[in-house]
Amino acid sequence: MTGDGLLVALDIDGTLLHEDGTMSDAVVEAARAASVQGHHVMLATGRSWETTHHVLQQLDIAPEYVVCANGALVMRRDDAEPTGYSRHLIETFNPREVLTRIRSHLADGRYMVEYPSGYRRYTQGMTDWNLENAEEVEFEHLLSEPVTRVVVVSPEHDEVDFLEIVEKMGLHSVTYAIGWTAWLDIAPLGVNKSTALERVREWLDVPRDRIVAVGDGRNDIEMFEWARRGGRAIAMGQAPDEVKAVATEVTGNIDEDGVVAVLRSL
Repeated sequence: MTGDGLLVALDIDGTLLHEDGTMSDAVVEAARAASVQGHHVMLATGRSWETTHHVLQQLDIAPEYVVCANGALVMRRDDAEPTGYSRHLIETFNPREVLTRIRSHLADGRYMVEYPSGYRRYTQGMTDWNLENAEEVEFEHLLSEPVTRVVVVSPEHDEVDFLEIVEKMGLHSVTYAIGWTAWLDIAPLGVNKSTALERVREWLDVPRDRIVAVGDGRNDIEMFEWARRGGRAIAMGQAPDEVKAVATEVTGNIDEDGVVAVLRSL
């Protein structure tokens, strides 16, 4: 790794992966080339590690760190582990209060929690998710143990209605981000991609002006605010206006593989 390598934090869904879950050869080639050049090309995602390490394998890169669960989990390279990584930093919270509050507003919502080990529990109806290493349970069985992440889906609402409902909930004891549809991702209070990435930056001893972050979602806003303090914060072309507003640049959309132009510019 060169001494002046950039710390390049890449979101996954909508940045590297298309909506159908595919990744273009151009993206793979650009990410590998940037890594070979000596840059710290890493992933910063809301996904669990169980659904992230496959993306790393597809990219054929092996960064020292990977940020998962919107900053609640940082994985570190560890050749002794089957996936090549071990859990290095874990942030948890008690989900009882937030889940009880949300359910009072979304009685028909679908819920999932993720534990520090990566194991997950979910309620009936969570059929659109990768449910490997997970079990279906009744809602009450989600409340008793500390978790790294809570996911809430409300298929009965469109994005606008869901935004209004979430604003009325008063979720002051956690950090949350709203996805493209009626989907809520909840992390421990004060934890997001930027808090984990700042730790990674310190561990790698990368200067603040050597940061590049690329993403497309509302859960990337804090990451952009962190990156733009000396570095580059780059929104994908299809990102919502409020995400673009905190970026320093906007690249092409996911259908154009906008991240390729960014990686080639490093």
